[in-house]
Amino acid sequence: MNKITAAITAVGAYVPDFVLSNQVLETMVDTNDEWITTRTGIKERRMLKEEGKGTSFMAIKAAQNLIEKSGIDPKEIDMLIMATATPDMPVAATGVYVATQIGAVNAFAYDLHAACSSFLYGMSTASAYIESGRYKKVLLIGADKMSSIIDYTDRATCIIFGDGAGAVLFEPNNEGLGFQDEFLRSDGIGREFLKIDAGGSILPASEETVKNRQHYVFQDGKTVFKYAVSGMADVSDKIMQRNNLTKEDVNWLVAHQANKRIIDATANRMGLDEEKVLVNIHRYGNTTSATLPLLLSDFESQLKKGDNIIFAAFGGGFTWGAVYLKWAYNKQ
Repeated sequence: MNKITAAITAVGAYVPDFVLSNQVLETMVDTNDEWITTRTGIKERRMLKEEGKGTSFMAIKAAQNLIEKSGIDPKEIDMLIMATATPDMPVAATGVYVATQIGAVNAFAYDLHAACSSFLYGMSTASAYIESGRYKKVLLIGADKMSSIIDYTDRATCIIFGDGAGAVLFEPNNEGLGFQDEFLRSDGIGREFLKIDAGGSILPASEETVKNRQHYVFQDGKTVFKYAVSGMADVSDKIMQRNNLTKEDVNWLVAHQANKRIIDATANRMGLDEEKVLVNIHRYGNTTSATLPLLLSDFESQLKKGDNIIFAAFGGGFTWGAVYLKWAYNKQ
Protein backbone atom coordinates (compact mmCIF):
# COMPACT_ATOMS: atom_id res chain seq x y z
CA MET A 1 0.00 0.00 0.00
CA ASN A 2 1.39 3.40 -1.00
CA LYS A 3 2.04 5.95 1.71
CA ILE A 4 -0.65 8.65 1.93
CA THR A 5 0.68 12.10 1.15
CA ALA A 6 -1.15 15.41 1.41
CA ALA A 7 -1.61 17.16 -1.92
CA ILE A 8 -3.00 20.54 -2.84
CA THR A 9 -5.94 19.85 -5.16
CA ALA A 10 -7.58 23.29 -5.49
CA VAL A 11 -6.72 26.96 -5.09
CA GLY A 12 -8.79 30.12 -4.55
CA ALA A 13 -8.08 33.80 -3.91
CA TYR A 14 -9.51 37.23 -3.25
CA VAL A 15 -8.07 40.74 -3.20
CA PRO A 16 -10.03 43.95 -2.54
CA ASP A 17 -10.82 46.32 -5.41
CA PHE A 18 -9.22 49.43 -3.92
CA VAL A 19 -5.65 49.96 -5.15
CA LEU A 20 -3.20 51.98 -3.05
CA SER A 21 -0.43 52.91 -5.49
CA ASN A 22 3.00 54.35 -4.75
CA GLN A 23 1.83 57.58 -6.36
CA VAL A 24 -1.00 57.88 -3.82
CA LEU A 25 1.40 57.11 -0.95
CA GLU A 26 3.57 60.01 -2.15
CA THR A 27 0.72 62.32 -1.13
CA MET A 28 0.42 60.72 2.33
CA VAL A 29 4.01 60.36 3.61
CA ASP A 30 7.49 61.53 2.68
CA THR A 31 8.35 58.92 0.05
CA ASN A 32 8.34 58.39 -3.71
CA ASP A 33 7.73 55.66 -6.27
CA GLU A 34 11.42 55.17 -7.12
CA TRP A 35 12.43 54.83 -3.46
CA ILE A 36 9.70 52.27 -2.72
CA THR A 37 10.26 50.25 -5.89
CA THR A 38 14.05 50.14 -5.52
CA ARG A 39 13.97 48.99 -1.91
CA THR A 40 10.94 46.69 -1.92
CA GLY A 41 9.80 45.91 -5.47
CA ILE A 42 6.28 47.07 -4.59
CA LYS A 43 4.26 49.23 -7.00
CA GLU A 44 0.80 48.94 -5.44
CA ARG A 45 -1.15 47.12 -2.76
CA ARG A 46 -4.86 46.41 -2.13
CA MET A 47 -6.93 47.72 0.77
CA LEU A 48 -10.26 46.55 2.16
CA LYS A 49 -11.94 49.92 2.70
CA GLU A 50 -15.56 48.96 3.39
CA GLU A 51 -16.60 49.69 6.95
CA GLY A 52 -17.45 46.66 9.09
CA LYS A 53 -15.58 44.16 6.89
CA GLY A 54 -12.53 42.38 8.23
CA THR A 55 -10.25 39.45 7.54
CA SER A 56 -13.16 36.99 7.55
CA PHE A 57 -14.79 38.79 4.60
CA MET A 58 -11.73 38.19 2.41
CA ALA A 59 -11.23 34.64 3.71
CA ILE A 60 -14.84 33.76 2.86
CA LYS A 61 -14.42 35.21 -0.64
CA ALA A 62 -11.23 33.21 -1.23
CA ALA A 63 -12.85 30.00 0.04
CA GLN A 64 -15.93 30.57 -2.12
CA ASN A 65 -13.67 31.12 -5.14
CA LEU A 66 -11.99 27.76 -4.46
CA ILE A 67 -15.33 26.00 -3.95
CA GLU A 68 -16.74 27.44 -7.16
CA LYS A 69 -13.67 26.50 -9.23
CA SER A 70 -13.30 22.97 -7.80
CA GLY A 71 -16.98 22.06 -7.49
CA ILE A 72 -16.43 20.66 -3.98
CA ASP A 73 -19.40 20.39 -1.62
CA PRO A 74 -18.50 22.49 1.48
CA LYS A 75 -20.14 19.80 3.64
CA GLU A 76 -17.30 17.44 2.66
CA ILE A 77 -14.66 19.68 4.26
CA ASP A 78 -13.42 18.02 7.45
CA MET A 79 -11.54 20.94 8.93
CA LEU A 80 -10.57 24.53 8.25
CA ILE A 81 -7.32 26.16 9.34
CA MET A 82 -7.34 29.97 9.32
CA ALA A 83 -3.80 31.34 9.01
CA THR A 84 -3.90 35.00 10.02
CA ALA A 85 -2.18 37.71 12.04
CA THR A 86 -5.25 39.96 11.96
CA PRO A 87 -8.26 38.03 13.30
CA ASP A 88 -11.63 39.77 13.22
CA MET A 89 -11.63 40.07 17.00
CA PRO A 90 -9.93 38.62 20.09
CA VAL A 91 -11.09 35.30 21.57
CA ALA A 92 -13.71 34.27 18.98
CA ALA A 93 -11.69 32.44 16.31
CA THR A 94 -12.11 33.89 12.82
CA GLY A 95 -11.79 30.47 11.18
CA VAL A 96 -14.86 29.19 13.02
CA TYR A 97 -16.99 31.98 11.60
CA VAL A 98 -15.55 31.48 8.10
CA ALA A 99 -16.36 27.75 8.18
CA THR A 100 -19.97 28.45 9.12
CA GLN A 101 -20.39 31.15 6.49
CA ILE A 102 -19.13 28.96 3.62
CA GLY A 103 -21.35 26.05 4.63
CA ALA A 104 -18.58 23.81 5.97
CA VAL A 105 -20.97 22.58 8.66
CA ASN A 106 -19.11 19.30 9.23
CA ALA A 107 -15.71 20.90 9.69
CA PHE A 108 -13.99 21.97 12.88
CA ALA A 109 -11.94 25.13 12.58
CA TYR A 110 -9.36 27.23 14.37
CA ASP A 111 -6.89 30.06 13.84
CA LEU A 112 -3.13 29.65 13.43
CA HIS A 113 -0.93 32.68 14.07
CA ALA A 114 2.78 32.75 13.23
CA ALA A 115 2.95 36.19 11.57
CA CYS A 116 4.10 35.98 7.94
CA SER A 117 4.91 32.27 8.36
CA SER A 118 1.32 31.43 9.33
CA PHE A 119 0.36 29.87 5.98
CA LEU A 120 3.62 27.90 5.76
CA TYR A 121 3.09 26.50 9.26
CA GLY A 122 -0.51 25.79 8.25
CA MET A 123 0.72 23.71 5.31
CA SER A 124 2.63 21.53 7.78
CA THR A 125 -0.41 21.20 10.05
CA ALA A 126 -2.90 20.48 7.26
CA SER A 127 -0.59 17.87 5.75
CA ALA A 128 -0.12 16.10 9.07
CA TYR A 129 -3.88 15.83 9.53
CA ILE A 130 -4.28 14.34 6.04
CA GLU A 131 -1.36 11.94 6.42
CA SER A 132 -2.81 10.69 9.72
CA GLY A 133 -5.68 9.22 7.70
CA ARG A 134 -8.30 10.78 9.97
CA TYR A 135 -9.28 13.59 7.60
CA LYS A 136 -9.83 13.69 3.84
CA LYS A 137 -10.36 17.37 3.02
CA VAL A 138 -8.59 20.17 4.89
CA LEU A 139 -9.14 23.76 3.80
CA LEU A 140 -6.22 26.07 4.60
CA ILE A 141 -6.85 29.81 4.25
CA GLY A 142 -4.29 32.57 4.56
CA ALA A 143 -5.84 36.03 4.98
CA ASP A 144 -4.86 39.34 6.51
CA LYS A 145 -6.30 42.83 6.65
CA MET A 146 -2.98 44.51 7.33
CA SER A 147 -4.46 47.94 6.70
CA SER A 148 -6.25 47.55 10.06
CA ILE A 149 -2.94 47.57 11.98
CA ILE A 150 -0.79 49.88 9.84
CA ASP A 151 -0.05 53.50 10.71
CA TYR A 152 -0.36 55.42 7.45
CA THR A 153 1.82 58.22 8.83
CA ASP A 154 4.72 55.76 9.30
CA ARG A 155 6.58 55.51 6.01
CA ALA A 156 8.65 52.57 7.27
CA THR A 157 5.61 50.26 7.35
CA CYS A 158 2.78 51.80 5.31
CA ILE A 159 4.62 51.26 2.01
CA ILE A 160 5.00 47.52 2.60
CA PHE A 161 1.71 45.92 3.55
CA GLY A 162 -1.55 45.16 1.75
CA ASP A 163 -4.76 43.19 2.24
CA GLY A 164 -5.71 39.89 0.63
CA ALA A 165 -6.64 36.24 1.03
CA GLY A 166 -5.85 32.89 -0.55
CA ALA A 167 -7.07 29.34 0.05
CA VAL A 168 -5.91 25.82 -0.79
CA LEU A 169 -7.53 22.42 -0.34
CA PHE A 170 -5.43 19.50 0.89
CA GLU A 171 -6.52 15.94 0.07
CA PRO A 172 -4.91 12.46 0.28
CA ASN A 173 -2.68 11.37 -2.61
CA ASN A 174 -1.39 7.88 -3.39
CA GLU A 175 0.94 8.82 -6.27
CA GLY A 176 3.72 10.23 -4.12
CA LEU A 177 2.71 13.79 -4.98
CA GLY A 178 2.01 16.63 -2.56
CA PHE A 179 3.83 17.36 0.70
CA GLN A 180 7.34 15.89 0.78
CA ASP A 181 9.34 17.59 3.53
CA GLU A 182 9.54 20.60 5.80
CA PHE A 183 12.17 22.52 7.75
CA LEU A 184 10.49 24.94 10.15
CA ARG A 185 12.24 27.17 12.66
CA SER A 186 11.54 29.85 15.26
CA ASP A 187 13.53 32.10 17.59
CA GLY A 188 12.13 34.39 20.27
CA ILE A 189 15.01 36.82 19.73
CA GLY A 190 12.79 38.46 17.14
CA ARG A 191 10.04 39.42 19.57
CA GLU A 192 11.13 43.06 19.87
CA PHE A 193 11.89 43.77 16.22
CA LEU A 194 8.45 43.24 14.65
CA LYS A 195 5.44 43.67 16.91
CA ILE A 196 2.43 45.62 18.10
CA ASP A 197 3.08 46.94 21.60
CA ALA A 198 -0.47 47.26 22.91
CA GLY A 199 -3.70 45.29 22.85
CA GLY A 200 -2.34 42.05 24.29
CA SER A 201 -2.22 40.73 27.85
CA ILE A 202 0.99 42.60 28.74
CA LEU A 203 -0.29 46.02 27.75
CA PRO A 204 -4.09 46.01 27.40
CA ALA A 205 -5.82 48.69 25.37
CA SER A 206 -6.33 51.99 27.18
CA GLU A 207 -6.88 55.63 26.35
CA GLU A 208 -3.13 56.14 26.76
CA THR A 209 -2.10 53.30 24.40
CA VAL A 210 -4.44 54.63 21.71
CA LYS A 211 -3.13 58.17 22.18
CA ASN A 212 0.46 56.87 21.89
CA ARG A 213 -0.38 54.98 18.65
CA GLN A 214 0.75 51.68 20.21
CA HIS A 215 -1.81 49.55 18.36
CA TYR A 216 0.04 49.74 15.05
CA VAL A 217 2.81 47.52 13.68
CA PHE A 218 6.34 48.49 14.65
CA GLN A 219 9.20 47.11 12.57
CA ASP A 220 12.93 47.50 12.95
CA GLY A 221 13.41 47.18 9.20
CA LYS A 222 17.18 46.69 9.02
CA THR A 223 17.22 43.97 11.66
CA VAL A 224 14.22 42.12 10.21
CA PHE A 225 15.70 42.35 6.71
CA LYS A 226 19.02 40.88 7.88
CA TYR A 227 17.41 37.93 9.65
CA ALA A 228 14.91 37.34 6.83
CA VAL A 229 17.58 37.21 4.13
CA SER A 230 19.72 34.69 5.99
CA GLY A 231 16.76 32.73 7.40
CA MET A 232 14.81 32.16 4.19
CA ALA A 233 17.95 31.44 2.18
CA ASP A 234 19.31 28.99 4.78
CA VAL A 235 16.16 26.87 5.10
CA SER A 236 15.57 26.79 1.33
CA ASP A 237 19.14 25.60 0.75
CA LYS A 238 18.82 23.11 3.62
CA ILE A 239 15.66 21.49 2.28
CA MET A 240 17.22 21.13 -1.16
CA GLN A 241 20.26 19.41 0.33
CA ARG A 242 18.16 17.14 2.54
CA ASN A 243 16.13 15.94 -0.46
CA ASN A 244 19.08 15.76 -2.88
CA LEU A 245 17.54 18.43 -5.10
CA THR A 246 19.71 20.32 -7.56
CA LYS A 247 18.77 23.70 -9.01
CA GLU A 248 17.67 21.82 -12.14
CA ASP A 249 15.30 19.65 -10.06
CA VAL A 250 13.45 22.64 -8.59
CA ASN A 251 10.72 23.93 -10.90
CA TRP A 252 9.45 26.81 -8.79
CA LEU A 253 10.28 28.91 -5.76
CA VAL A 254 7.15 30.18 -3.98
CA ALA A 255 8.60 32.66 -1.51
CA HIS A 256 6.90 34.97 0.96
CA GLN A 257 6.42 38.33 -0.75
CA ALA A 258 7.94 40.63 1.87
CA ASN A 259 10.67 42.32 -0.15
CA LYS A 260 11.97 41.68 -3.67
CA ARG A 261 15.56 41.78 -2.43
CA ILE A 262 14.86 39.01 0.09
CA ILE A 263 13.21 36.90 -2.63
CA ASP A 264 16.20 37.45 -4.94
CA ALA A 265 18.68 36.55 -2.20
CA THR A 266 16.84 33.28 -1.52
CA ALA A 267 16.73 32.40 -5.22
CA ASN A 268 20.43 33.18 -5.62
CA ARG A 269 21.33 30.95 -2.67
CA MET A 270 19.35 28.14 -4.32
CA GLY A 271 21.01 28.81 -7.68
CA LEU A 272 17.65 29.34 -9.40
CA ASP A 273 17.13 31.29 -12.60
CA GLU A 274 14.75 34.23 -12.45
CA GLU A 275 12.05 32.49 -14.52
CA LYS A 276 11.65 29.85 -11.77
CA VAL A 277 10.82 32.44 -9.12
CA LEU A 278 7.13 33.36 -8.74
CA VAL A 279 6.68 37.05 -7.93
CA ASN A 280 3.61 39.27 -7.49
CA ILE A 281 4.85 41.61 -4.76
CA HIS A 282 4.63 44.53 -7.22
CA ARG A 283 0.84 44.04 -7.37
CA TYR A 284 -0.10 43.28 -3.75
CA GLY A 285 2.79 44.19 -1.44
CA ASN A 286 3.18 42.05 1.66
CA THR A 287 -0.18 40.47 2.48
CA THR A 288 1.37 38.49 5.36
CA SER A 289 -0.47 35.14 5.60
CA ALA A 290 -1.89 35.49 2.08
CA THR A 291 1.29 35.85 0.01
CA LEU A 292 1.91 32.14 -0.67
CA PRO A 293 -1.64 31.16 -1.70
CA LEU A 294 -1.99 34.34 -3.79
CA LEU A 295 1.11 33.26 -5.71
CA LEU A 296 -0.40 29.81 -6.30
CA SER A 297 -3.61 31.41 -7.53
CA ASP A 298 -1.89 33.89 -9.86
CA PHE A 299 0.39 31.26 -11.39
CA GLU A 300 -1.86 28.18 -11.14
CA SER A 301 -1.98 27.70 -14.92
CA GLN A 302 1.82 27.44 -15.08
CA LEU A 303 2.11 24.75 -12.40
CA LYS A 304 2.26 21.24 -13.83
CA LYS A 305 1.63 17.86 -12.23
CA GLY A 306 4.87 16.56 -10.73
CA ASP A 307 6.56 19.97 -10.49
CA ASN A 308 8.96 20.32 -7.55
CA ILE A 309 8.08 23.45 -5.57
CA ILE A 310 9.95 25.00 -2.66
CA PHE A 311 7.90 27.27 -0.39
CA ALA A 312 9.74 29.64 1.95
CA ALA A 313 8.62 32.28 4.44
CA PHE A 314 9.88 34.48 7.26
CA GLY A 315 7.79 36.28 9.86
CA GLY A 316 7.78 38.12 13.15
CA GLY A 317 8.63 36.30 16.32
CA PHE A 318 10.85 35.24 14.56
CA THR A 319 9.26 32.39 12.59
CA TRP A 320 10.53 30.94 9.32
CA GLY A 321 10.89 27.80 7.29
CA ALA A 322 10.70 25.96 3.98
CA VAL A 323 8.40 23.27 2.58
CA TYR A 324 9.06 20.92 -0.34
CA LEU A 325 5.93 19.93 -2.26
CA LYS A 326 5.22 18.12 -5.54
CA TRP A 327 2.36 19.71 -7.46
CA ALA A 328 -0.54 17.28 -7.96
CA TYR A 329 -2.61 18.51 -10.91
CA ASN A 330 -2.76 20.40 -14.18
CA LYS A 331 -5.27 23.24 -14.34
CA GLN A 332 -8.13 22.37 -16.67
